[in-house]
Amino acid sequence: MKHSKLILPVIVISQFCCTSLWFAGNAVMNDLIINFNLTDNSLGHLISAVQFGFIIGTLTFAILTIADRFSPSKVFLICAILGALFNLGVIWDGNTLTSLLLLRFFTGFFLAGIYPVGIKIAADYYEKGLGKSLGFLVGALVIGTAFPHLLKEMTETFPWKSILIATSSLALFGGLLMITIVPDGPYRKPSQKTDLSAFFSVFKNHKFRSAAFGYFGHMWELYAFWAFVPNILKTYSLQYSQSVFNIPVLSFLIIGIGAIGCIFSGYLAQKWGTKQIAFISLLLSCLCCLISPFIFTIEFENLFIGFLIFWGIVVIVDSPLFSTLVAQNASAEIKGTALTIVNCIGFSITIISIQIINGIIELTDSNSIYTILAIGPIFGLIALRKERKGKQYRLKV
Repeated sequence: MKHSKLILPVIVISQFCCTSLWFAGNAVMNDLIINFNLTDNSLGHLISAVQFGFIIGTLTFAILTIADRFSPSKVFLICAILGALFNLGVIWDGNTLTSLLLLRFFTGFFLAGIYPVGIKIAADYYEKGLGKSLGFLVGALVIGTAFPHLLKEMTETFPWKSILIATSSLALFGGLLMITIVPDGPYRKPSQKTDLSAFFSVFKNHKFRSAAFGYFGHMWELYAFWAFVPNILKTYSLQYSQSVFNIPVLSFLIIGIGAIGCIFSGYLAQKWGTKQIAFISLLLSCLCCLISPFIFTIEFENLFIGFLIFWGIVVIVDSPLFSTLVAQNASAEIKGTALTIVNCIGFSITIISIQIINGIIELTDSNSIYTILAIGPIFGLIALRKERKGKQYRLKV
């Protein structure tokens, strides 16, 4: 096949470029607060606006089965262009909180045609070794998500608007790269019509349901942790005045290190099993949530940073594994729709956890608030455990 050796690297690069739109607003949050006279609690609202846009986008894409009816690469390009334009709109000097929320909402809406569609494109090419391929792909999402924090530090001497211009330019480049080099994959089976029942019918498969519920538990924790990494670092540095952190660089490191974990988990899954590695990583991230209050009491900043780096790895490594399980347990004709549906519900859950943490932070300065994030992993572990017990029961029968 034409450019076959370039397919995975191109998908990975395109995914990285386009998902840099996700936290572009978060990276310049202090500048937005100052320039547009916003309140401090605007952080949670602006992050949730992107998530809410992504949810409505994935819901729309799923109901209309867009990723299965149309060429995924073309969908990816169109959404990259539109996402880049709405992201760029934030630089307008006449923005208010309402317009900023709308701009971030529509950026999230068109990210629905980038992240799950990128996974769909990979699934159309790599039926075997999908877990390893998605490890690279989710790794690209992680780096893309973390990149604006690093960009903020790199462009400290430049206006804050340069970050938004840079991320929009990257997204445009990623979309063009995808459409130019990645045609429809050999395992793609296009759907010929809109299937409104697909949103509900996919959950009739118990294996699909188990993978999806595990993913939902994982998502409760993931984006809330990512969103509040700068706040966690700031809280610790205020508590121990001798600890002076470069928050943008450390935020990039703590979030971005998960990319290595995603790639590594794909190889581990090939040897030990996808579901087993997903279970272990979800358990480890759950433990991080539960012991987080204790870590704040240790006046040793290297240990604190080391803990956050470890948490940054285990919080994301199960993501490509759950996506693999979802893709493997959905029929080929609605694979793109199934992935989009699971993303839709998963990101709906992120809004709830982000807003809960955001609200509690306004009420208390307790460092125990992040234990709430353990609720999701516990739920996911129960779902995976039930499926395993059900499988053992059927084998005995």
